[in-house]
Amino acid sequence: MDWIKKTSLIALIVVASGTLIYGTSTETKNKITHEGTSRFFPTAIDFAGEQAPLQISDVRERLDRELLVNANLDASTLLIIKRANRAFPIIEPILEKYGVPNDFKYVAVIESALLNAVSPAGARGIWQFMPETAKEKGMEVNEIVDERYHLAKSTEAACKYFLEAKARFGTWTLAAASYNGGMNGVNKQIEIQKATDYYDLLLNDETSRYVFRILALKEIMKNPDKYGFIVNVDELYVNLPLKKVTVDSSITDLAAFAKSQGINYKILKIHNPWLRDKKLLNPAGKTYEIEIPLSGY
Repeated sequence: MDWIKKTSLIALIVVASGTLIYGTSTETKNKITHEGTSRFFPTAIDFAGEQAPLQISDVRERLDRELLVNANLDASTLLIIKRANRAFPIIEPILEKYGVPNDFKYVAVIESALLNAVSPAGARGIWQFMPETAKEKGMEVNEIVDERYHLAKSTEAACKYFLEAKARFGTWTLAAASYNGGMNGVNKQIEIQKATDYYDLLLNDETSRYVFRILALKEIMKNPDKYGFIVNVDELYVNLPLKKVTVDSSITDLAAFAKSQGINYKILKIHNPWLRDKKLLNPAGKTYEIEIPLSGY
């Protein structure tokens, strides 16, 4: 009798654990809970055409961890899927222009969840550039203008980094990893460990998880239905039709400028987050393009 009670208790714990692990009660995730993970876990996965060696046990386990975590961050992952519909059409053509693989858009996903985030260390924008790195890559960063918040310009800067890292390390996977661990940090570990493959390196916890988080988000976002994310097209966030207003002089009052363009200050700042002050001082006569939504804002 005691054995039966213990068995029942164990079964109850297992069921409860499954509920916690898989989070939601969607039909897809319920099937995964009861039928195992064979349909849940990909048979093969790659980053920028470079295959992840899933036959290695720790590689498989690390990917499994990130898939489980991100498949069960239901609200966060759903919001990322919605935001991607707005961000990817801007990011993808720039990656293509620079010859950077399309998979690098998922670096932006895990860096910021496609938000203009601010890290405790001072990294900002969707691509999470630190001030000095941003300036090195050609972006203007000051109290008036911060192009880390300009998606197109920061994407171009990220492309320059990825190309430099690829030339240094020889693989796109290590180039991506170095975006988190730093080129010097990754190179130091390559020299110490005498290994040249990301999947063979023992790195700090964050960089060790980094590429696996990219792979997990890529897998989930390419197959949202499989992971229980059902999103109607009309629920996705979109880019509004815009016009670009070119300015080469100072604007002393951005609120007044917004009104002159038929919008308000809030809308101006939403569509031009790189404008960091209430004014745009431009004594050098630099040319800027300010985006103004045409309608539906």
